[in-house]
Amino acid sequence: MSETSSNAIPAYLPLRNDLIGEEPYGAPQLDVPVCLNVNENPYAPEPAVVETIAQRVKEIAPSLNRYPDREHIALRQAFCDYLERESGVKMEVDQLWGANGSNEIMLQLFQAFGGPGRIALGCDPTYSMYPEYARDTFTTWKLAHRNEDFSLNVDATIKAIEDVKPAMIVLTSPNNPTGTPLKMDDLKRVLDAAKTAEVEGAAEGVHPVVVVDEAYIEFRDPGTPTALELIDEYENLAVSRTMSKAFAFAGARVGYLAANKGIIDCVRIVRMPYHLSAVTQAAALAAFEHTDEQLSRVAHLRDIRNQTAAWLKEQTYKGQPLEVAETQSNFILFGGHFDDRSRIFDELLKRGVLIRTVGPDGWMRVCMGTDEEMARFREALVEVLRIVEQD
Repeated sequence: MSETSSNAIPAYLPLRNDLIGEEPYGAPQLDVPVCLNVNENPYAPEPAVVETIAQRVKEIAPSLNRYPDREHIALRQAFCDYLERESGVKMEVDQLWGANGSNEIMLQLFQAFGGPGRIALGCDPTYSMYPEYARDTFTTWKLAHRNEDFSLNVDATIKAIEDVKPAMIVLTSPNNPTGTPLKMDDLKRVLDAAKTAEVEGAAEGVHPVVVVDEAYIEFRDPGTPTALELIDEYENLAVSRTMSKAFAFAGARVGYLAANKGIIDCVRIVRMPYHLSAVTQAAALAAFEHTDEQLSRVAHLRDIRNQTAAWLKEQTYKGQPLEVAETQSNFILFGGHFDDRSRIFDELLKRGVLIRTVGPDGWMRVCMGTDEEMARFREALVEVLRIVEQD
């Protein structure tokens, strides 16, 4: 299937000036035997899950002539129940909010707290969609740089908060594309700094919101804390989550936000009417009925990640061991000194293996697949590295 780009847009159309020449976001969607480029869960929902989804949708189908519950109360309660079970954090319905994937959650946050004259601060390298949310909401996007090991440079971040006066501080744990976890002590320092920081373009007494994107948090090692544990302590904290990754639900498009009621109410102002369809709500509720089945492969994918990271560290490119970033996610950033990563990408693709050229120069990212897919990745990578290093 072909993908259109802004280059094909006729010149007579009044596209916004700042969007001229821009390309639609998205990793390649190619029909290849081993697809390891978009951080999906490689395991399909169990048959029992599929059956419950079908039954739930069938039950609501006769009422599709009516609008759905625009406040999706039942689903928000399901989020509460799940988070108490998964993270041990008890929350109320008015502290949760759902949307069409965590992408829409993040866009709603930018709509609520960004805008003309407002600034959002991120810490690079980080998720490449953040600046696009900023662009689409006319928010200025600023960056503080991470440490060389991709951990958060807290001092640099706090200084940037003081200098640029952002309305939003966007952190990611585990970070995408590096997989780096966010230490709770580091997060607390940022939250404390934000509690008294000024916001450019806002009234006196207004302070920034700290957003922690936890799209991949279920893949963390057991015992690793989550930012959810700090919500009661910090009213300026918002935590974004998704069912796409660990829950094997990427095609359903269900994300959610946990925060204090004030932040949730701000997001409710900018949401589209009835933004979550009845079908989406029914499918999500069905999935939560089978939480164990949906998360059954997480521990295995975590083991595969650790095994793959150890294996990658044993590989070499032009006589040097590959660097492997610390990761608590279902993907690994590796390489560090690839001088022609595009060639490596192309050679892997010729062998039916699709990974991602993303992050700082010299690095590539692979997400965890099935055992068979990972075996093919290892075989292909060894072959490709030997070919490319001879050029």
